Amino acid sequence: MSTENVMETAGEKKPLFRNIDADDPDPETTELESACMNCFRSGRTRLLLTKIPFFKEVVIMSFKCEDCGYENNEIQSASEIQKKGVRIELSVKCAEDLNRKVVRSDYTSVRIPEVELEIPSQSQKGEITTVEGIIDRTIRGLTQDQESRKREHPDDATAIDAYIEKLTALKELQNNFTLILEDISGNSFVENPRAPSSDPNCKIHYFQRLKEQDHILGLYSPKTVASIDEDGKKEPRKDQENQLLKPIAEDAWGIDDLHGEVLQFQTLCSQCGSSCETNMKLTKIPHFKEVVIMATVCEECGCKTNEVKSGSGIEELGIRFEIRVEDKEDLTRDVLKSETCCLKIPELECEVGPSALGGRFTTIEGILMAMKDQLQNEGCLFHDSADDEIKKRLEGVIDRFDEILALNLKATLVLDDPAGNSYVQSLADGDELDSKLKIERYERSFDQNEELGLNDMKTENYVE
Repeated sequence: MSTENVMETAGEKKPLFRNIDADDPDPETTELESACMNCFRSGRTRLLLTKIPFFKEVVIMSFKCEDCGYENNEIQSASEIQKKGVRIELSVKCAEDLNRKVVRSDYTSVRIPEVELEIPSQSQKGEITTVEGIIDRTIRGLTQDQESRKREHPDDATAIDAYIEKLTALKELQNNFTLILEDISGNSFVENPRAPSSDPNCKIHYFQRLKEQDHILGLYSPKTVASIDEDGKKEPRKDQENQLLKPIAEDAWGIDDLHGEVLQFQTLCSQCGSSCETNMKLTKIPHFKEVVIMATVCEECGCKTNEVKSGSGIEELGIRFEIRVEDKEDLTRDVLKSETCCLKIPELECEVGPSALGGRFTTIEGILMAMKDQLQNEGCLFHDSADDEIKKRLEGVIDRFDEILALNLKATLVLDDPAGNSYVQSLADGDELDSKLKIERYERSFDQNEELGLNDMKTENYVE
């Protein structure tokens, strides 16, 4: 099979995934020879790696057979699998809810309990649609062979017609219903028409995948890959016995050896998907605790990212910070936001979830800039098709962010971290709090412990 790859130009490095550009007359594609599924002769498949604005990386595939004229187009997600799965529960109460945009991957299961509808994962290709579009597609699938079914199996056809009437009633909103999406890959999404405010009709829950679900996604740990002998005991594979690189024993690298040491490991760029290196270092923040700082620079597209993770466990109590932003000194406070911390600005009715900005060590000004940039660049996933009212509301919020950063508008920034691993610098001497900083420690709720995986954790007598 001959392969013509033009993804890289000689002497010039370019990002692996680039934005779609209508002014580019000759986008870089990969062409390969493949068999036609219609006449079984040879045809040509073209692959284009690109990014959809305000969404993610995709691979567009186009096949054409010159012998029989058969053509086929397909799109596949090229984004990485998220660390956690996602479960989205949407209460559909009005026409606005029916028009919400929905992104669902191949691994998304769909349920509507009110009509006992369930679409298993991997039974349909991923798509970008609406809530009404999901119901429409189900109705079309059930109606497809109804004529022949009425002749051969009239009882089944009558039952299906009755079920189609139930689905049609959902489209007409004769009754409220609940749409539940569960995606083990974590790449599904339901539009929030009230963004950047919180969505009262939509609940989002992130969960740890089971081992079986990891296997469905093709994720295996070294222990799982190890072969199993006849007695069911795991043993290292024979081809791994003479490996050059072997796992380090748990006690071979102490915590004291990590201080001052910068470690490097290979990763993929979050923007273009190219290979790059991440630098990682363990350090201690005064008056706080040890943290792990990671920084990545991509030489292909120039993207720079940094992330901070706690170097210790989850605290006994959650913590909530409330900071008044009124003058220039307030903008210079140091802030450590962990990946479990959510942000709120009550004056703007703006709320950013814990997964949005990740963990980072910055200042109040840096946090506000990051929130503004996310709303401006990625706040509206379907920017081109959004209603004028949604666009105006989002633009108004961004303008008010500029007023806060220019100190023309006084505001309150709230950091709520159930894990207790976030930190805000006090401008007073010593360990005293200044007048513009309030700190509250609280007992976590059952749902917050469930999010952190603490409800099922057993630290004593766990062998039993």
